[in-house]
Amino acid sequence: MSKVAMPKTGVSSPKQAVRRDRNIDQVVSKIVDTLEEQIVLGSLNPRERLVEDDLCERYALKRHVVRQVLNELELRGLIERRKNFGALVKSYTPREVTELYAVRELLETHAVCCIALPVEAQHLDNLRAIQQEHDAAANLGDLRRVFRANIAFHRAFFALAQNQALTEAIREYERRTHAIRSASVVFPQYVARAQAQHHQIIEALQRGDRDALIELSKAHLVPSRDAYLEAHHRRQSNSTP
Repeated sequence: MSKVAMPKTGVSSPKQAVRRDRNIDQVVSKIVDTLEEQIVLGSLNPRERLVEDDLCERYALKRHVVRQVLNELELRGLIERRKNFGALVKSYTPREVTELYAVRELLETHAVCCIALPVEAQHLDNLRAIQQEHDAAANLGDLRRVFRANIAFHRAFFALAQNQALTEAIREYERRTHAIRSASVVFPQYVARAQAQHHQIIEALQRGDRDALIELSKAHLVPSRDAYLEAHHRRQSNSTP
């Protein structure tokens, strides 16, 4: 008995739907990471609009995918939405900057206090390998690689605290200050200072010097905070008649 061909209904199977959703998630993640880099590296400036039509055309995306991108950027604290105006790169007041960095200092210094010293050699070797990548990128002037290597270094460093909730909170507040870091990360002197401090952190870990680690962690936050505050005051001065 021959089989009767069933008409195609155009309905996707569950596996096809999952695969399609996974592909969309990957596209969204890739575009979000790209825009995040552009914000950190100053290609997109505070209060600059992100227009849905422009993003659809630039990245060949459908509107619902662009809205997912904007939602994720908002969740990361990189953009804000204003009624009747749309999405803008996040802009902070001096008070907000000061408060955010105060929270980062509390979280990060507490993480340093949780690190078991002396640190195992394999962890030090991992940090050295990451910093070699950071140094190489800095020497080439590849700011995108510098940005990514910097994130990797911080994650590996604070992971030594072995407190997942704490390291996730540090990661969240670090991400929320990405737009603030745009005022410093593009300047060679700030990158060179970060390089030097990373090497000093590794040396302090090797010595088991917790006091030095705490001071280095605090000092590491200062340049990007102060550069943003200085840029904000400069903009305010220039806009004053």
